[in-house]
Amino acid sequence: MVQAISTSSCCNIFFSKSHRSTSPHSLHRFNHYSPSFAHRISTGVQRKAVELPLPETVTQQVQNKEQRKTRFALENLTSWLLKQELAGNIDAELTVVLSSISLACKQIASLLQRSSIINLTGGQGTINVQGEDQKKLDVISNELFCNCLRSSGRTGIIASEEEDVPVAVEETYSGNYIVVFDPIDGSANIDTALTTGSIFGIYGPDEQCLIDLDDTSTLDQAREKCIINVCQPGRNLLVAGYCLYSSSVVFTISLGKGVFAFTLDPTYGEFVLTHENIKIPESGKIYSFNEGNYDLWDDKLKNYLDHLRQPGSNGKPYSGRYIGCLVGEIHRMLLRGGIYGNPKNKNSKNGHLRLLYECAPMSFLIEQAGGTAIDGVQRILDIVPEQVHQRTPIFIGSPDEVQKLQKYLA
Repeated sequence: MVQAISTSSCCNIFFSKSHRSTSPHSLHRFNHYSPSFAHRISTGVQRKAVELPLPETVTQQVQNKEQRKTRFALENLTSWLLKQELAGNIDAELTVVLSSISLACKQIASLLQRSSIINLTGGQGTINVQGEDQKKLDVISNELFCNCLRSSGRTGIIASEEEDVPVAVEETYSGNYIVVFDPIDGSANIDTALTTGSIFGIYGPDEQCLIDLDDTSTLDQAREKCIINVCQPGRNLLVAGYCLYSSSVVFTISLGKGVFAFTLDPTYGEFVLTHENIKIPESGKIYSFNEGNYDLWDDKLKNYLDHLRQPGSNGKPYSGRYIGCLVGEIHRMLLRGGIYGNPKNKNSKNGHLRLLYECAPMSFLIEQAGGTAIDGVQRILDIVPEQVHQRTPIFIGSPDEVQKLQKYLA
């Protein structure tokens, strides 16, 4: 049996399915279908040879390879950090520290997802240095962070919201980075399965303030003062970031050269790059203040909020959103724009949020994304802390929105 296969729009090739050779008699038998059968075989073969595509150039091969990679390849946090190291943006020690923080975040995310099942909701029955009731996961998450940082061997000092004083890490081998963090931001949301997060900032070692460690792991007041000198204002941060625990687990980080976000893929437990070089919108129609404290604020701030609630040129007022978790507020703001405020009031002259491990890292991230962060008077990153757990008012968000606020506060 003979079939015709089209090798192009202008030529056909005939071949036999049987293993027998084609005799002159058999060729004659098909002449009524194809008068020039033998000629068509020869010319068809020649045409097929001529029509083969020319070999690709090296450039074309590379381009095609890159196109195939971009369609299917995923970049995870580990490979991204290695690229930053090769580019000279961070050193090998800092890469190890950041990897240990990402591991702590994965562990915390797992515990939060199972908190009701494994009885990790509710209070611990203890009070932290801020005078706040500690949740069970406040304590556990703090231990997870500390253990991961200790095991990295690259951390010299740890300062946490849940620790009375900074902790010296005896297990360090090199690096001696100073890590400040809030292990669980918005812990009041845990029992109702709402948004929570972790915040961290990393400062470089200060050779002028070396600490002679003894058998104890905590620091006295003199050494705490030394830590304050090391930490300095937020503008000295090398790295800042947060991990959002919500419908997705999102690890957002800045090395001082833009803001990048990685979403945890639960199928293989890796943070995958999903938001590259985030830029906050210049303005936004969302404001986030705890308006339950409205009567405790000064009149200038009240006038500003009254303005936001009035219909604008489009006939609509600003939308009010308040999650009760700084990480959630900042994450939404990075992607949608707007303004978040936690101002001072009659009962809290210095505001509620801590400067060192909440406001400074978040302000660093927002400024890297093109936003603005102030305390109502000055830039958050310019404030020099006097205490580890010092509080500060904060207004943070899209540059146009913060500028509008400043006009009311002036």
